[in-house]
Formats: sequence, structure tokens, C-alpha cells
Amino acid sequence: MKMLDMLQQPNNNILPESYKNLTDREMEKRVREIKEHFGDRLFIPGHHYQKDEVVQFADAAGDSLQLAQLSAENPAEFIVFCGVHFMAETADILTEPHQKVILPDLRAGCSMADMADIHQTERGWKRMQEALGDTILPLTYVNSTAAIKAFVGENGGATVTSSNAKQMLEWAFTEKERILFLPDQHLGRNTAYDLGIPLDQMAVWNPILNTFEYQGDLEDVKVILWKGHCSVHENFHINNVEEIRKNDSQMNVIVHPECSREVVALSDFAGSTKYIIDTINQAPAGSKWAIGTEMNLVKRLIRQHPDKEIVSLNPQMCPCLTMNRIDLPHLLWALESLEHGAVKNQITVDQATAEKAKLALDRMLARV
Repeated sequence: MKMLDMLQQPNNNILPESYKNLTDREMEKRVREIKEHFGDRLFIPGHHYQKDEVVQFADAAGDSLQLAQLSAENPAEFIVFCGVHFMAETADILTEPHQKVILPDLRAGCSMADMADIHQTERGWKRMQEALGDTILPLTYVNSTAAIKAFVGENGGATVTSSNAKQMLEWAFTEKERILFLPDQHLGRNTAYDLGIPLDQMAVWNPILNTFEYQGDLEDVKVILWKGHCSVHENFHINNVEEIRKNDSQMNVIVHPECSREVVALSDFAGSTKYIIDTINQAPAGSKWAIGTEMNLVKRLIRQHPDKEIVSLNPQMCPCLTMNRIDLPHLLWALESLEHGAVKNQITVDQATAEKAKLALDRMLARV
């Protein structure tokens, strides 16, 4: 079969074996050639958690929303998004109709985003309304599907990021008595706690059992936390912090707020990916840091800061498996497909969903 025929097959979304036989040098050379060929018609955003072999070709590196916004500001015809599925969806929502958003590997999903299924959410919302009336405003972390963003937008809520979650919760409490926070219970709990809401006024919603996990009177609940989590950040534990403290009392512990409340409480600093990067960048030479976030980023920070002692808070951690789906062979395949006139793995959000999801995004952007 000729290469062009293979690339243009509409249902052929599996990486051809031929790419697995190429050396890194060969693939890097081709990626550079294709980037030069497309010029301003091509934009490659790369998330901080991506592998170095991919990030080296990113036109911009950043967090998910930042990259989606940069994609919308860029006039490029093709956005080859090196991240995961929900990020590419957000980019498609914010970009113009003529722009095409491509995910090099469709298997690059997000376990946290998948924990908030729209059917479970609609079913749960009905039960919550029956129990507590029209007193709840939904907020969703941007790490969620377009369908969940649309649900939140339709019901008067907004999206949040790990950087602005506190600000958005403060706004939400001016709108309604209670908040439903999707899909990451840890970010919701940590943010609400920082706002002074006691843990006994937070209930967990179990979407599998379609019920509250709460021992007290539901009327006392201020925050309903969807029972979801990040599979990476939930693997940082109290014993990891205790081990660091025992081995070196001079080590600063900095973690992402997707970690559990117990881990955040024991840490010296907690904040978004950008906050972690900025803190390390600004830290004095000779300082010591144990970082609780994704391993690709931790390893990159170690290489970028040889004047500082940096370790992973959990040395047994692996990189995010779904983020790691995007690798050099898949990136090259996506680009060579474009070169041959075939758009592979395009991510599209239907207009109705996109309009409602954009309501949720716009409500956040108007307040930050």
C-alpha cells in the first residue's frame, strides 16, 4: 500500500508500524522539515507534562487552558495539540471554525475527566436538586469533558483552573448557597478549606451509587465534591512527606492541589503547575525541593536547575500514562498526514455543546 493511500484511510487511526522503525534522529529531522514547510499554518501547543521528545517541538508550552487560549489567538490552520483529549476539546471550542485541532493519539485521555460522565452527572444533579432544592451552583475544573463544561454552562456555573479556583469559589458563593465541584474532589476540598469552609460542611457525591457520602444533616453542606481524582496526584501520600522530613529537614515540599488534603496540609507550598514552576525558577541556588506533581515535569525541572537539589516527593512515581501516549512517532505521523493532505485524529465538539461549554469558560474568563 502506498504511503498516501495509507494516510488517507478514514478509519486508520492506529500508528503505522513503519514509524516504529525510525530512529529519533530521523523523526526529529522530518518534524523540523514539516514545521518549516507549514510555517504559520501550523501551531503545536505542548502541555508541561509531555515528554521532552515532544516538548522540544512545541511552539508554546503551558497549562491546558493557557494552551487552548494561545491556540485561539493563533491564526494557524492546523493546531496539533500535544496534551490529552479534554484539552484538545477546549481548544476546538475556543478556536475558529476553519481551524482544525488534532490530537496525535486518540488514546491520550484523562482518567480524572472520565470520572465525571455526563449521564451520571445529569442523574446526580436531579437527586441533588430533590434533596437541596435550587441552592446549588455547579463548577467544573477545566480538566473535564466538553459535555461536563456544557452542563455547567447551561446551569449557570463556570469552569475553574487550579490557579483561580479560590477566586471562582468566592464568586460562586455570591450566586448560590451551595457549590457542586466537578470532577476532582481534592482540588475542590483544598480550595474550599482555604476559604474557611470546615471539612464537616463538605459532602462527597458518589456517582456510581448516585448518593451522598455524608454523615450529618445535608442542610449543613456548603460544598458537594464529585468523587473523582487525578490518578497521578493521588499517589502522593503522607508517608512520602514524612520520609522527606526525616531524611532532610531543609527540604521544601511543594505539591499540586490535586493532592489529598492531608498531603497538602503537611506541605510547605501548594499551587498550580505554573505556581510550582515559578516557585522553582525563583528559588535561590542551593535550595532543596521535593515536588509532588507529574514526573515528566519534575525531571525537566531537575535538568533545568542544576544549582538546586530537586527530587520527586514520591520517587516511585511514573509519568502520567495518558499524557505519555503522545510521543515522537505519533507527532510525526500526525504531521506527515497533514503533509499528504490527510487530517488524522481531528477533535471536534458539536456546536450546541460548544456554545454551552463556552458559557462556562466565558464566565470564568470574565472574572479572572
